[in-house]
Amino acid sequence: MRVAPTKTTMWRSPAPAFLLVAAILLSVVAATTGAEYVKYKDPKKPIGERVDDLLSRMTLAEKIGQMSQIERANATSAVIEKYFVGSVLSGGGSVPSEKATAKEWQHMVTKMQKAALKTRLGIPIIYGIDAVHGHNNVHNATIFPHNVGLGATRDPKLVKKIGQSTAHEARATGIPYTFAPCVAVCRDPRWGRCYESYSEDTKLVQLMTSAMVPGLQGDAPAKHPKGTPFVAGEMNVAGCAKHFVGDGGTQHGINENNTVLSFHDLMRIHMPPYDDAVIKGVASVMISYSSWNGVKMHENRFLITDILKNKMKFRGFVITDWQAVDRITTPPHKHYYHSIRETIHAGIDMVMIPYDYPEFVADLTSQVSNGSIKMDRINDAVSRILRVKFAMGLFENPLPDPRLVGELGDKEHRQIAREAVRKSLVLLKNGKSGEKPLLPLSKKAGKILVAGSHAHNLGFQCGGWTVSWQGQGGNNVTAGTTILEAIKAAVDKSTVIDYTEHPDKSSIAENAKEYDYAVVVVGEAPYAETAGDNLNLTIPSPGPEVIKDVCGLVKCVVVLVSGRPLVVEPYIGAMDAFVAAWLPGTEGHGVADVLFGDHGFTGKLPRTWFKSVDQLPMNFGDKHYSPLFPFGFGLTTKPSNSQS
Repeated sequence: MRVAPTKTTMWRSPAPAFLLVAAILLSVVAATTGAEYVKYKDPKKPIGERVDDLLSRMTLAEKIGQMSQIERANATSAVIEKYFVGSVLSGGGSVPSEKATAKEWQHMVTKMQKAALKTRLGIPIIYGIDAVHGHNNVHNATIFPHNVGLGATRDPKLVKKIGQSTAHEARATGIPYTFAPCVAVCRDPRWGRCYESYSEDTKLVQLMTSAMVPGLQGDAPAKHPKGTPFVAGEMNVAGCAKHFVGDGGTQHGINENNTVLSFHDLMRIHMPPYDDAVIKGVASVMISYSSWNGVKMHENRFLITDILKNKMKFRGFVITDWQAVDRITTPPHKHYYHSIRETIHAGIDMVMIPYDYPEFVADLTSQVSNGSIKMDRINDAVSRILRVKFAMGLFENPLPDPRLVGELGDKEHRQIAREAVRKSLVLLKNGKSGEKPLLPLSKKAGKILVAGSHAHNLGFQCGGWTVSWQGQGGNNVTAGTTILEAIKAAVDKSTVIDYTEHPDKSSIAENAKEYDYAVVVVGEAPYAETAGDNLNLTIPSPGPEVIKDVCGLVKCVVVLVSGRPLVVEPYIGAMDAFVAAWLPGTEGHGVADVLFGDHGFTGKLPRTWFKSVDQLPMNFGDKHYSPLFPFGFGLTTKPSNSQS
């Protein structure tokens, strides 16, 4: 700690007289202005020195406060000041008010931040949110395709732009930290989080990770030390690589289940994207609920401390998932006191305790006080958190910037999202055997049929993690364009469009000869996490019936809106064309762009498309590999110059 010189120590100094006079003058100025030089507040000082200085001034209560992340709904000014809260988050769907504006988000964050700045040391909070396909919790934000669709683009430059756009929209609401990217390598599409994974292929996940992290955080300088967190400026956000490690490899694709692999295979399949994220300066890493060979990841000291922190040289902070300390036991929260010790010893730095923060603070304080958790471990955790906050410039610019509110749902961001949609679509069939290709479709058709549950449903189009945690159907979810609306905008004004969600077969038969073609859009309803685990992977009803009824009578293209491959082999013969659209987000125009030939199809499968769930798990490179469509498959078309 810096100690002010006393009269005695000053007069004993052998310093020259002019230095003595200067020191006296500085003391007088400081006393007059009330200012005291504080090293950790000096942005010109190296981050390491600032961290050490601030840490030396902190009480145990202040340190534990920095390790605590609580839910927005509980983060009153009184709570933040009492517990020295270091971080606040919005859980899925946790918002200041329904359809809150960017200005309202900023007001909320500002109020919390001012409470943190009023505490003795004035350490700002870091506010975190799941901005996983755009700033998806926020009404009117640009919703990009989910990661599985981005994997299909094979376009890291585009993915980097998406990261930048997401960062700008998060900053528009005053939020500087996102729990993204998810760098899971999904090895079984039965997993309910498979759409959050770029691919089953480790190298493709690495490629996208290496683009998304600097997209969000900015490009680290060439000689930036490996593992040291880097956030370029006020238009960037701190990122979070998740969920460490092996979450995409659980048995039968069951969420939060056990990943049974040798250490060699864990390192070969699931670890490389984390190394790429660390190299790019990722600020934080979130631990998975899942287990590796029976050991919960949140208490796996070997992987968190020995591998991630020591071997991989990660110097940012490690954060838990939502209430994850509770969930290392069955039932959750049993032996909570012991669970805290196990997770902190394993190397957890920040704990997501949305509701139980008083109990957590009391129990952790007790265990540090009695020596069962060493102060060195607490100091390491807090140093990592402070390192990120200093790297972000939070101490210099803690408050939201009102000038950025216009970045939310920005037109340029929506154009980037539209480009991502058209590049993510994968054309799997185009024309029946011996017949001409159906795509691109004619814009000057006389009459067309558009059918299916997903043709005019923006919520279905966006999927889970959109405004709410699980997502929801309907067209009042947020701002965007449905596929039907995009089709209407694309075709000639003279074209008649019949739209029905679930057409009557007899009605189709009566009018079949009048239709030039049909566009059938079906797929999965939104889901997130465990709610999406699915052992059958069939197209939900009435999707199969609509495909059979329409495609049996009219030339049709089927557009499948889903977070993963589904069972389509029984229906593929009836289709004239088949397109995997994944979960495209708000910009439905991107679908029409390629259906009607303004742009060609270029997407390639990021996942193996199986014939039957009995084949699962089945991934590219397996000895027994007999897919309906292999990993990397995708037909291409050229843009059509004709508008006929």
